[in-house]
Amino acid sequence: MKTDTIAAIATAMSNSGIGIIRISGEDAIETADKILELKGEKKKLSDCDSHTVHYGFVMENNNKIDEVIVLLMKGPRSYTREDTVEIDCHGGILLMQKIFELIISNGARPAEPGEFTKRAFLNGRIDLAQAESVMDIISAKNDFALSSSMEQLSGRVSEKIKHIRERVLHEIAYIESAIDDPEHYELNSYGEDLHKKVVLILKDVENLLQNSKKGSILKEGINTVIVGKPNSGKSSLLNSLLGRERAIVTDIAGTTRDIIEEQIQLNGISLNVIDTAGIRDTEDLIEKIGVDMAKEYLEKADLVIYVVDSSIPLNEDDFSIMHLLKDRKVIVLLNKSDLDIVVTEENIREYLNQPILTISAKNCIGIDLLEKEISNLFFTGKVTMNDEVFITNARHIASLMEAKKSLELVLRSIEDNMPEDFYSIDLMNVYEELGLIIGESVEDDLVNEIFSKFCMGK
Repeated sequence: MKTDTIAAIATAMSNSGIGIIRISGEDAIETADKILELKGEKKKLSDCDSHTVHYGFVMENNNKIDEVIVLLMKGPRSYTREDTVEIDCHGGILLMQKIFELIISNGARPAEPGEFTKRAFLNGRIDLAQAESVMDIISAKNDFALSSSMEQLSGRVSEKIKHIRERVLHEIAYIESAIDDPEHYELNSYGEDLHKKVVLILKDVENLLQNSKKGSILKEGINTVIVGKPNSGKSSLLNSLLGRERAIVTDIAGTTRDIIEEQIQLNGISLNVIDTAGIRDTEDLIEKIGVDMAKEYLEKADLVIYVVDSSIPLNEDDFSIMHLLKDRKVIVLLNKSDLDIVVTEENIREYLNQPILTISAKNCIGIDLLEKEISNLFFTGKVTMNDEVFITNARHIASLMEAKKSLELVLRSIEDNMPEDFYSIDLMNVYEELGLIIGESVEDDLVNEIFSKFCMGK
């Protein structure tokens, strides 16, 4: 089947040292030949071997537009499995746009967002999970997100899903065969045997879902709220974590009235940090709005860092805050350790049974202990990939949850001695839900929606 030849500027539209324009499709080489003048023995790309690099010029009406390097990749040994040409030109916005318009006027059409990767999927080079990982790589916010996306692109997630699907399909096939040919396939004790197998499959799905919680936090970051009464050192802590003066620090209580949001990298972990107004009873209308917002953010946080001014006794504001922190994931920081300490760990433990660290935010003392404690709280120590498979895509997680429900229905049907065709119906649903993850059973509308979120040129 003949496909359109598409083209796009693959690099950002800003002045830079280099710009890349990508062409893919059945007429990609012919289109490129119309605008290129190559140096060397072979003057046409169509005469050149695949996976070769060439030097030449982009031409318009016998005038040189730019000096370029050209990469030639003939299908199926290319990203899209189609003939592909990449032109590396100088990275001026006007220049890139001019070369792109030349390509369009000579037979190509502008690619839609994500269309190159969509073609790689449709042409069988990668599955849907791998295709989605391409965008995850581009948008990765930290080392873990990048490593996880690379693992998904390499096919580790797909391999795990395919292995589970194969086991499910085997049982579906056995049930269908036994129903159609009962003389050769025994079902009398099959329910007990299937129950054991489904329990193991369910465990694998549950493990993937359990890792997805950890993976999502690592990928998107831990939503962290810094709370404390006014002048406890919250803003000094934020500045210490950032390594720069982001928040205004004064001796005047109530300086921070608005919400300050920053993303911080700590040992490969992302913290989406929110520094809030000091929580206290106040008659100041603006400060009260800030206090109410602080309480609202606290309710939604994955982690609360409670900063205590250890140089002054606890008061009603502290007791009010500690009441809000019951049953939440909290790290308590006894701040201002460089001053005379009057609040101890024992004082805090009367109200909160949470990790307590002594620090001086102003002097950056104890910040390393905070980093270690966060790792311990969320990841039981050092953050590593190991051999685990992390599902971080919301669409994949939704399909796994549906598969889990169907597996639980199979177990219930077995325990209730239901007919075997009931097992088959729910097992088929498991098979199809897992197939949605890798694109084995997916509708065109979903495919279009997924790739529409990609950046141009990819």
